[in-house]
Amino acid sequence: MAAVLADRLDDAPVVDVAVRLAAARGAPLLLIAVMPPLPPRAVPHRPDGPAARAVLGRAMPRVTRAGITYRPAVYHRPAGRGGRLDPAKGLLYVAVAHGGSSLVVSRSGPPGLDAGTVTEAAALRGGPVVHAAAPAFWAPLAASG
Repeated sequence: MAAVLADRLDDAPVVDVAVRLAAARGAPLLLIAVMPPLPPRAVPHRPDGPAARAVLGRAMPRVTRAGITYRPAVYHRPAGRGGRLDPAKGLLYVAVAHGGSSLVVSRSGPPGLDAGTVTEAAALRGGPVVHAAAPAFWAPLAASG
C-alpha cells in the first residue's frame, strides 16, 4: 500500500484512505513524497532528508496514531515536456520498485499525478491498483464581526 503525497491540502484524505486500507490489510505503508523536477546534474532528495520530511510531515500524526509501520520514498516529477502520462508512469515505477501493489492518489492531484491519470497509466502498464481519494473539503474563512 502506498500513499502519494504532493505537499497539498489533499494529502490529508489520501493519508486517511491509505491508513485505513493498510490497517485492514495489516500491511506497511509506503509514503511517496512528490518533489519538483531536479535541475540538471542535481542529486535527488533522500527519502529521509529534510525536503522529503517536510512533505511527509502532514501525514505522520495520522500514521503514528494508527500504529502502522511505514517507509518513505521520493518521486521527482519529470523536467521538461514529455507525454501526458509521463509523470504518472514515473510515479508507478517508483511505487512498484518499492513494493507498492496499491496506490492511494488524490482525485485532484497535481497535473499528471491525479487519480484519473495515474489510473489510466496503471491500466496501460497492468498495475498497480489505484484508489482515488476525494479532495479535501474546503470552506472559506468567515469574517468575524
